[in-house]
Amino acid sequence: MSDNTTEEVVSQEENIVVEPGQETDPVATLTADLQRLQAEYANYRKRVERDRAVAHESAVGSVLSELLALLDDVDRAEQHGELTGGFKAVADQLNSITSRIGLEKYGTEGEAFDPQIHEALMHDESADVAVATASKILQPGYKYKERILRPARVAVTDPAGA
Repeated sequence: MSDNTTEEVVSQEENIVVEPGQETDPVATLTADLQRLQAEYANYRKRVERDRAVAHESAVGSVLSELLALLDDVDRAEQHGELTGGFKAVADQLNSITSRIGLEKYGTEGEAFDPQIHEALMHDESADVAVATASKILQPGYKYKERILRPARVAVTDPAGA
């Protein structure tokens, strides 16, 4: 049943005017009541599904947030060449699983600084840049779907004289 049905039921109920001494059609009254109840149930079902999806995303986001420190350690080990053998297979599988779930790593050197997704930890000025730029990524940021789990921690370079 659509939202239009709810509006139709309301408009039908408003059009029923009972004069004193005039009887109403019990079938029409019961039909209107049934349509109203069906519309209320459909709206309730949609609201429950929406709330369930939000709760699921929140739970997955919480678990992924707890794994960020582990992912940082794996990245550091890989950068220093300490990730070999069986540990490399485990790290690759961990990265694969988190990517499949929807965890996205972001933050690259040279992109424009955006305070919505970046956290500035250091500041510098240079004539080489025209706008505030994330010149060094100190810690990558992570997001799950459209939710920022952790902002990218960056060193910012502003244009000289700004």
